[in-house]
Amino acid sequence: MKLDEFRNLVRSEFGQNLKHATPGNVREFLDRIENEVFSEQVTNRIVLNEPCTSYEEVIKDFFTQMLELPPEEAVVGLWALALDLAFASIESQYTDRFSSLFKDME
Repeated sequence: MKLDEFRNLVRSEFGQNLKHATPGNVREFLDRIENEVFSEQVTNRIVLNEPCTSYEEVIKDFFTQMLELPPEEAVVGLWALALDLAFASIESQYTDRFSSLFKDME
């Protein structure tokens, strides 16, 4: 996906300056974008060939692949990862903050 196309999708999804972004809709957006991008590259047959055996290896492999992409595609991938990590952190903070309010409801 090209940067301009991705930028337009982000703005149409979350508004200017990401003003409508929440942990929930960011996760949904990233899942949808991943499925759209992934479906463009997939044929009818999926072969799992994951040589990485740890999370650290997966991360290293991801960043290695980003270095090999054309710059615009790398920016999209890295920006999406950063957005995912940032909003996952926000979600975790909300969970910690509000868990005490709902602990008696379990």
